[in-house]
Amino acid sequence: MNPEPQSGLQRVLSEGGFAVTAECGPPRGGNAEVIRDKGRWLKGCVDAVNVTDNQTAIVRMSSIAACVHLQQMGLEPVMQMVTRDRNRIALQSDIMGAYSLGIRNILCLSGDHQTFGSQPDAMNVFDIDSINLLRAVQTMRDEGRDMSGYELDGPPRMFIGAVANPFADPLDYHVIRLAKKIEAGADFIQTQCVYNLERFKEWMRLAREEGLTDRVHILAGVTPLRSLRMTQHMASKVAGMDVPDSVRKRMAGAPRGKVAEEGTRICLETIAELRQIEGVHGVHIMAIGGEEKVSEIVEAAGLTPGPAVA
Repeated sequence: MNPEPQSGLQRVLSEGGFAVTAECGPPRGGNAEVIRDKGRWLKGCVDAVNVTDNQTAIVRMSSIAACVHLQQMGLEPVMQMVTRDRNRIALQSDIMGAYSLGIRNILCLSGDHQTFGSQPDAMNVFDIDSINLLRAVQTMRDEGRDMSGYELDGPPRMFIGAVANPFADPLDYHVIRLAKKIEAGADFIQTQCVYNLERFKEWMRLAREEGLTDRVHILAGVTPLRSLRMTQHMASKVAGMDVPDSVRKRMAGAPRGKVAEEGTRICLETIAELRQIEGVHGVHIMAIGGEEKVSEIVEAAGLTPGPAVA
């Protein structure tokens, strides 16, 4: 067992609370005020803030640095780490460095392929995949050793997260993949944005039948749609996204000037449904550049996040 104080997110989940996390993308530059502005919108309304790691393969301020800026403001960061850009030496080094700076939550991902980003000629790494990374962090934390078996002076005792997509086919395979991530060390899971509730409920049913929801905390992803253009983009251009016709029709049928309100209404209805699903332990709000809307959604949904951890 972890002898050190739990992260705030870990404490909320372990005590049976319904966690609220949000996402925050670092700027394409070194201007720390950009990340602080986003932090001001999120402070006090979420339990933790995911800081993306060069999301969509676009060069941005490092996740570690942005996490520290948010931490200095009294927010609790979740450091995202992708395997695309680092080999196992650099990954383990950055994990230990982040821990030394007080970062206690990590989300392990493979990362978007560099050909989708701003520098498609960049060489990827993918020395290990996200499941190997999960296992490496768990070994460092629980056994106090790195991937070579070397004993560490100060193991990084992180609360370990992973992602899951309930909408990718085949459904059974992605339940099996969820099980593999749990076995590798995932303590919590954040899912792809939920618009198709029936599909999500079926994925959760299968996960419950396998006993997986008793072994991991699942936070369902939600993203408020802000425009018809965004709706169309999410439905047709974002891999692994499932936006049903019913949602698209609602957005298309909203009065002019009220489209964003309809998107928020759909998001709130989704959160209300998610809270009734056995095994869902929280929501992860991905506002995608609309951090100022998160507090409104949290308040309107009746969510009560725990106190921030300085």
